[in-house]
Amino acid sequence: MRAAPTILHLDMDAFYASVEQASKPSLRGKAVIVGGLGPRGVVATASYEARRFGVHSAMPMGQARRLCPNGAFLIPRFALYRQVSDIVMAMLRELSPLVEPLSLDEAFVDLEAGGVAFDSDSARATGERLRADIRAATGLSGSVGLAGSKMLAKVASEEAKPAGLLLIEPGTERELLAPMSVRTLPGVGPATGEHLRRAGITTVGELAEAGEDELVRMVGRAHGAGLYRMALGLDDRPVVAERDAKSVSVEDTFDVDLHDRVRIRGEVQRLSDRCVQRLRGSGHSGRTIVLKVRRYDFSTLTRSETLRGPTDDPAVVREAAARLLEAVDTTGGVRLLGVGVTGLADYTQEDLFAQSSAAEAEAEAKAEHEDGGAGGESGAGGAGGAAGGAEAEAAGGGTGPSEGSERPGEAQEPPERRWTAGSDVRHVLYGPGWVQGSGVGRVTVRFERPGSEPGRVRTFRVDDPELEPSDPLPLVGDPS
Repeated sequence: MRAAPTILHLDMDAFYASVEQASKPSLRGKAVIVGGLGPRGVVATASYEARRFGVHSAMPMGQARRLCPNGAFLIPRFALYRQVSDIVMAMLRELSPLVEPLSLDEAFVDLEAGGVAFDSDSARATGERLRADIRAATGLSGSVGLAGSKMLAKVASEEAKPAGLLLIEPGTERELLAPMSVRTLPGVGPATGEHLRRAGITTVGELAEAGEDELVRMVGRAHGAGLYRMALGLDDRPVVAERDAKSVSVEDTFDVDLHDRVRIRGEVQRLSDRCVQRLRGSGHSGRTIVLKVRRYDFSTLTRSETLRGPTDDPAVVREAAARLLEAVDTTGGVRLLGVGVTGLADYTQEDLFAQSSAAEAEAEAKAEHEDGGAGGESGAGGAGGAAGGAEAEAAGGGTGPSEGSERPGEAQEPPERRWTAGSDVRHVLYGPGWVQGSGVGRVTVRFERPGSEPGRVRTFRVDDPELEPSDPLPLVGDPS
């Protein structure tokens, strides 16, 4: 524990939903729910307006629709979220070399290590300045907690939500924590919370009064001793900069169970390619390929293969994942597939398999022929495995032209384009906008941009040649 509140915890407010509201002026002040839009999708983030209806993260999307039928239900746009996160994390690194990101929208900062705060006044001033800078650079709000330990800083930022700052003065920790629910403490989930409730312990103060021996008897030595220390506000963990990633993975949940073995193999190949893209994007290679299969009965199988050396070769990962799939029985149907790489390294072993170059050349030729199979990835798959990502990828990633359509001189009929709610588009005449919904051969688009007034809504045919997918616009600055 420190004698000054120089550990800062930043938590962006309803991050995904707030980004969507900032980029879509017509949704400001409205209930926004971000997640997988298919029948098996889950909520990734809900705006504070949606939370008033009882919607929260990890809730099944079907339940969220029943609670908030008039909300805006959108797919995640992870590329945009990462761009905004990069801006925020860069600001944190200007404060200190010790920044510990926990997710895209959350991080600890050691202000003392950066020389920007040594007491309560300087820490508070730094926190307020950070909040103002984030608002100016992104248009978004973040909540800041300041304390002498990581645990208390996180508790403080949670208490400060939304868009606030709370500083816990050293020496006041037990007084502040005492009336709070035991669920406030890290590691106290629903099961532990219920176990403590049955023993008559519902607040942190009651937890401290119970004593270490009693808590050890109730929940075991390691957990009991840790709970007692947290109840007293004791936490000596340092801020650790840039924790190394242990694995890279992607997964998709499908709206309808997959039974076709050819389709399953194709999905595994697409997931392998997406996984390699993330692997290379992180500057790593990996030695162990992992396949995850969740079957129709919710049983989950994990298979892995360790290579002779680390690789970031897409052909090698595809081949390994395909070999792993051959050992899995999928006859009853598959609801989720995932491909991951572990054993990460910052180098690759060249020529891992002699056949990889030939296999990759063949795959690239096939991809050119099919015009880019997995182009439907819009962000909902992978992190969180939302069904929307699988739906978008299945729509975009094709089976190639039929034999009859390849006869010279015969025109091919283009596949019907699908537009997912929340995705970015641009029209030749009307400029940038976003998809409000689609169906029965029509797509409805609202034309607006960050910083504009709420825009007009127009409807087009799904195959309108003047309407195209586009990249997200920046939240602040010139969006043209």
